[in-house]
Amino acid sequence: MQQQLLQLLFLLEGSREVFAACPTVTLDFIVQADDALLAAIEDDVRSDLAKLNIQVNTRLLAKEDFNSNVTAGSFNLCFSETWGPPYDPHSYAAAFDSPNEPYGAALKGMQPPLTQEQLNTKVSNVLLQEDLQLREAQWREILSGVHEQAINLPFSGKRIPTVLNKRLTGYVPGQQQFEYPVHTLRVLSGSSTITVAPGAQTGLFDTIGRLDPHTYRPNEFFSNNWVYEGLVHYGAGGVPEPALAESWTITDLPDGGQEYRFMLAQNVFFHDGPEFNCTVAKLNFDHVLAKPLTTPGWHGWYDLPKQVRTWSCAGSHEFVLTTRDTYYPLLQELTYIRPLRMLSPTMFASGISTSPVTENSCHAAWGTISGLGEDITCAGIRGISGTGPWKYMETQPNGDVQFERHGTVTGSQVQKIIVKKYSSHSEVMAALLDESLDAVLGGGVLEPADFDTIRTTHTAKLQSFLGPPIMNRIIVMNSNKSPTDDLNLRKVIMHAVNKAAIIDKELYGMAEPVDKLFPNNAPYCDVDLTPRWDYDSQKAELLWCPAPSQTESDDALVIVLVVLVVLAIVAAAVVALVVYKLGKKRGAMEQKLLQSKEGDPKPEPLGESAL
Repeated sequence: MQQQLLQLLFLLEGSREVFAACPTVTLDFIVQADDALLAAIEDDVRSDLAKLNIQVNTRLLAKEDFNSNVTAGSFNLCFSETWGPPYDPHSYAAAFDSPNEPYGAALKGMQPPLTQEQLNTKVSNVLLQEDLQLREAQWREILSGVHEQAINLPFSGKRIPTVLNKRLTGYVPGQQQFEYPVHTLRVLSGSSTITVAPGAQTGLFDTIGRLDPHTYRPNEFFSNNWVYEGLVHYGAGGVPEPALAESWTITDLPDGGQEYRFMLAQNVFFHDGPEFNCTVAKLNFDHVLAKPLTTPGWHGWYDLPKQVRTWSCAGSHEFVLTTRDTYYPLLQELTYIRPLRMLSPTMFASGISTSPVTENSCHAAWGTISGLGEDITCAGIRGISGTGPWKYMETQPNGDVQFERHGTVTGSQVQKIIVKKYSSHSEVMAALLDESLDAVLGGGVLEPADFDTIRTTHTAKLQSFLGPPIMNRIIVMNSNKSPTDDLNLRKVIMHAVNKAAIIDKELYGMAEPVDKLFPNNAPYCDVDLTPRWDYDSQKAELLWCPAPSQTESDDALVIVLVVLVVLAIVAAAVVALVVYKLGKKRGAMEQKLLQSKEGDPKPEPLGESAL
C-alpha cells in the first residue's frame, strides 16, 4: 500500500510528462559495415534519439551498397567528413550538388530563402570573387544559410594522431590529412631505416596502388605525396608556399581572366635523373588537362581544370598559365596531392614527346575517353619517378613497401622507410610495444583505446601527439526524404545527441565536439553561426514533445486526486477490517483463558505469532 501511494505521488508530480508524449518516427541510418568505430558511435546516437521516441533503423552496408544508397538518396542519416585542408571549404562546397556525395540528395529538400539551386549559384559566385572583404561576406552568407537549414549534424573535430618511438625526434605534422613529412625526422639512436604504419584511405595500410600522380584510387595519398611534388605547397592557414615554383606573380587580364607567371626552381632532378624544367611542367599539364579529362566524370570534380585556359613556357624555367575568370582558389588547388603533380618525362609512354591525345598518361584501363569534341587514348605511365623527398624502391612479397631518401642526407636523418602492412589494429599496438615498429602516422591505424593507453601508460618508450582539428566528422540529414524533410525534426536531432559523452566513451577524448560544418581554421570559416548546434536535451524535448494544454493538465490533476481519494477510502476500510478481526480474535483468547482458571487444561502461552 505504501508503494502504491508513492507511485501515485510520483504520477501527480510528473503529470505533465504523462500527457506530453513525444511523437514516434523512424529514421533510416546507413553506415559502412567495415567501420567499427562509426558503428559504435551510431549505437550511441540511436540511444540518445530513442529518449524522444525517435527510432533508428540502422543498415550496415558494404562500401559499394553504401555508395549506391547515397547516390539514390535512400537514407535519412549517414556519416560523412569534410575533406580538410586544402579542400575546405571551397572544393567541398562545390560538391554540394555531386551525386556521389550525400549532399547531392540531402540538399534537394532545402527550402527558401536558400534552395539547393540557390546555394550552388552562391558557391559558384564566391569562387570568382576577387575582393577579399566581399569574398569573406559571401562565404559567411553561404555558411550561415546551410547552418540554418540544419542539414549537417556537426559531431567532432578530427585530429590526426602520431606515435613515435623515442629514438626519433623532430617530426613536424603535415597540413593535410595524409601528409606525413617523414623527411623532418631525426634519428637519435639505432638504424637510419625506420618502420612506419601510415594511416591510409582504408584506415590500415593495404597498398600504395599504382603510385600514379595523375589518377586516383587505389593510389594512396601519403605515398604520392612522398614521391611527387607540385608547383606549390599548402602551408599553415592555407597560405600557398613555394615547391617546384620558387615564386609567382598574378596579373589581371582585360578579358576578365588572370595570368599566373611561375618562376620554376632550378637544379631539381627527378629520381631517375632528368632535370625538372618548364618543358616537363607543360608536358604534365598537357596530359592532365586534355579536354575530355576536364569534364566532371574525370578531373572536372574540382574547378581548376575548367578554369585554366592556356599554359606555355616563357623560358626554360618560366611557366605561364591563364585563367578564364578571377578564380581565387587556383593556387590552393595547385597544392592538391593529385592530379597535377609532376611525373618524370621518361615515365610517359614515349618520353618527352608523348602525345596527350594518342598516349595520354591517364590509366590505361580507362581506355578511350571522349568529351568536349575530342577523343583521347589512355596509355598509362611506364614507371614511378618524381622529385619528392622519397624514392620508391620496391614492394615486398608480404606487402611491405620500401622508400629511400632522395637528395642530400645530412646528420642522422632517416635514409630509408619501410611501410609495414598489418592485418589488425592489435598487431600495430603489439609492434609498437615490442619496438619492431617505429612510428604510427595518421588516423585509423590504432584503436582510440590503444592510443589512450599509449599516452597514459607507455610514455617511457613512446611519444604521442594529436594535431589540431583539421576536418569535421558530421552526420548528414536528408532534407528530401521523410521524416527528415521536417526542419523542426532536424533541429531536434541536432540538440538531442550528447556529442561530448559519446566522444569520451568511443574516442577517449581524441576529438572535441563541434557545432558547425567546417573547422574554424579552414579559410573563411572562423565565423559565429547561430543557433549553436549544441547538445541541449531540454530544448530538444521542447521542440519535439508537445506540452499539455491547461485543460489537459487540470484533467490529469483531477484524475490523480480521484484515484488518491479512492485508494485512501480503500486503505481506511482495510485498516478497519484488520482492527476488527484482531479485536475479535483477542476476545476469544481472553474467554478461553478465563475458562482455564475454572478447571480447564492450562492453555499454551500467547505469543506474537498468535496475534
